[in-house]
Amino acid sequence: MLPYENQMFLDVLHEDGLVICAKGLGLETVILNIIKVFCDPGNLVLVIGSSSPEEDFWITQLKKDGIKPLPKILSADTSIAEREKIYLQGGVLFVSSRILVVDLLKHRIPTPQITGILVCRAHNILESCQEAFALRLYRMENKTGFIKAFSASSQTFTYGFTKIERIMKTLFVPKLYLWPRFHLAVKSSLDKINPEVIELHVELTPAMMEIQTSLLDLINYSIKELKRLNPSLDTEEITVENSLSKCFHKILQTQLNPIWHRLSSTTKQLVSDLKLLRSLMISVTSLDSVRFQSMLSNYSSVDYVHRSSGWLLLDAAETLFITAKRRLFNSKKEICPEHNPKWGGLTEILKEIGQSSKDNGEIVLVLVQSAKTCCQLKNFLVQGADALLLNLYKTHIKDKPIISTQKDTTNEELEVNENSNNDEELDENDLNNCFTLTQSKNEDGLTFTECANETQNETLKEPIIVLQQYKKDGDFLSLPRTLRELQPKYIVMYDANMTAVRQIEVFQNSDAKYKLVVYFLIFGGSTEEQAYLTTLRREKLLFDFLIKEKAVMVIPKGQDGKDEDCPELTRDLGVHPSEMLDDDDDKSYKPDEKHIKKDTPKVIVDMREFRSDLPVLLHRRGIDIDPVTLQVGDYILTPEMCVERKSIDDLIGSLKSGRLYHQALMMCRYYTKPILLIEFDQNKPFDLQGRFYLSKDMTTSHRNDITSKLQLLTLHFPKLRLVWSPSPFATAELFQELKEGKSQPISSEAGAVGLEAGQNFDEEIYNAVIKDFMSKLPGVTTQNILNLLNKGQSLTHMLKMSVQELKTITGNSQDAETLYNALHKKVKSTNEQSSAKPQSNKGFRATMNKKRFKHTNSKSK
Repeated sequence: MLPYENQMFLDVLHEDGLVICAKGLGLETVILNIIKVFCDPGNLVLVIGSSSPEEDFWITQLKKDGIKPLPKILSADTSIAEREKIYLQGGVLFVSSRILVVDLLKHRIPTPQITGILVCRAHNILESCQEAFALRLYRMENKTGFIKAFSASSQTFTYGFTKIERIMKTLFVPKLYLWPRFHLAVKSSLDKINPEVIELHVELTPAMMEIQTSLLDLINYSIKELKRLNPSLDTEEITVENSLSKCFHKILQTQLNPIWHRLSSTTKQLVSDLKLLRSLMISVTSLDSVRFQSMLSNYSSVDYVHRSSGWLLLDAAETLFITAKRRLFNSKKEICPEHNPKWGGLTEILKEIGQSSKDNGEIVLVLVQSAKTCCQLKNFLVQGADALLLNLYKTHIKDKPIISTQKDTTNEELEVNENSNNDEELDENDLNNCFTLTQSKNEDGLTFTECANETQNETLKEPIIVLQQYKKDGDFLSLPRTLRELQPKYIVMYDANMTAVRQIEVFQNSDAKYKLVVYFLIFGGSTEEQAYLTTLRREKLLFDFLIKEKAVMVIPKGQDGKDEDCPELTRDLGVHPSEMLDDDDDKSYKPDEKHIKKDTPKVIVDMREFRSDLPVLLHRRGIDIDPVTLQVGDYILTPEMCVERKSIDDLIGSLKSGRLYHQALMMCRYYTKPILLIEFDQNKPFDLQGRFYLSKDMTTSHRNDITSKLQLLTLHFPKLRLVWSPSPFATAELFQELKEGKSQPISSEAGAVGLEAGQNFDEEIYNAVIKDFMSKLPGVTTQNILNLLNKGQSLTHMLKMSVQELKTITGNSQDAETLYNALHKKVKSTNEQSSAKPQSNKGFRATMNKKRFKHTNSKSK
């Protein structure tokens, strides 16, 4: 470990706290060493909030270091009996928060014996209700164990009022550790060995500069219009400079989502156009001239002109379209697409490396932002610029397929999507995120050949060029892993990336065998350079804000939850006001009157409902939660009262698919008081608006679609009661009032409802995830599902069964044919998907190959 990593490790090891680290400074190495400390059967340490790539990285590193026992991963495929056994064996366990919450509630895990919990991605703790619930349950029964939290997202802690303090209260941590890049320890550690950096400022062509200026004018116009139409909106952060950074749409989302329903259609279209203009701005520097023109031409249709906020009618838009088209032809009007200036820069760099390198096959790592750029550079190096651009012209301009731009985004909620460039996708075979090329010299200059076998690197004398994404397969740890494996001497940063710069700095000072030579390619005086500088500036300002917040922050005594009087652990939120008023005059002794102790109210909750906030809020109100796999309903409040909870998205989907009709039918059949709960998000309006039917082309039939279906539902099921709730908090209060004076539900009876006579679904024998998946397949009913689970070995085995074999198992020829057709019959693609490749059953087979119907160590039935 580097000195600052060692200091970070010692700080959090000795005293629990929240570590906020700048991106790229190797936080995963600190967590790895903390895990290494507790890899002992005498400890039981749980890690929550980690991703699969992180878990694989940590386990691989510990295996290399010879650490035993290695951490184990607990997933839905692990049976209950296996989990209980693994908990007792101790060590470090990677566990999903949903499984942990259920096991804590069911007392399958020895909570008092837990050594501690490590929380990754702590910035998500307020949104991720399961992790907060798990920490709360843990701290209620364990007052001695530790909680250590980590995050590399400083930006998330600055939104909202006192968010950092609320997160620390939820995490039960009393200390805050901040590690920005400008921290003295970090600076001194990374400045010991500085890689040789050669910064190359590539000039934009006159046409690219003209396009960039036009797009900036259009963005400026859109932002001014947005501010003019919404004077009461806090638009301090909405600037042209911020619109170039990645987090711009997160800023918009934070400010506009709560009031989205009150914005005019023009404002919504302006937001949509801002998103489009930003993606065009990125594409100017990242895409070639042909692809950019192909992408831009999608927005020159009459329909889009009518639908847009008006930017297409400006002079800047006309300049944009004319200049983009002009880049494809020379002065003689011949097809001669303009080269990307960075291509020439990259060629010069590789030529220089080839001349200066010794004949030992040195590795040159070229890093790019996206898989499309990676593929583009591979084709450029192998085919040459002119051949590549002419091929693209034939594909995307001359024989361009018609792409519909009918989608109206004005009525949709604002969503963050950085990759919506709307340009034509590359072939699946070509869309790769890593290529290996060999470089050779001849009379014509340099030639590059794609190398299929990467294991022959040692035998080659020429430089080996490796093209790779910064985040290979979306894994931010892929770059440090690649650097350690390849040990490159030369690195070319084709696109600017702040995190990658720091990862290279850390690698140079920790694991590098050579002094690195880093070529930094960037368009001088461009939006790309400005966006990179803005990212650096914003991160510094965010850490300055957090440092000031830490200086004035008041940490209450007992915030770590180890004292009995911690306010975060109280469960009296549900006490009725009348019960809190004690009248001493009425407290006379009455010998005939027996003191009746009130039972703790209990609610039975379906296992799948732990993805929502409601179980946590019910527990905080003093209601005990009993997780059970329910066949009917989501919540059982009393033996007669069953609740099916639907969010708005789920409600619309259930009404369209007809699933809600079946659920209502089952509730009315088995319960005397069935309730359909329609729950809204607390951050959204309490009405059926937003993306559901507030659009320009709204008609009476569209508007009444949902309400008419709900009316039909109530006509079919007179017993069914509809309850509308503005938020999960209101739902929790409502549930408590509905339970007042009622008897408590019985878990065994609630779990058996909906099963046929003689059927009993045992979670310890069957895989609950597969059972849930199987129950949704056409032809699978409550009568035949257990036969399929008993007699089928796996989903792959079921795919190989004939109709006759399925008929034997299900006992019904119609169900067998329905199931067989659902698994084998190819689905015809719709008109919208006509250009896409048809999907075969290969994906289904591949993804489900390892799933098992039963757990391997299942109990004998």
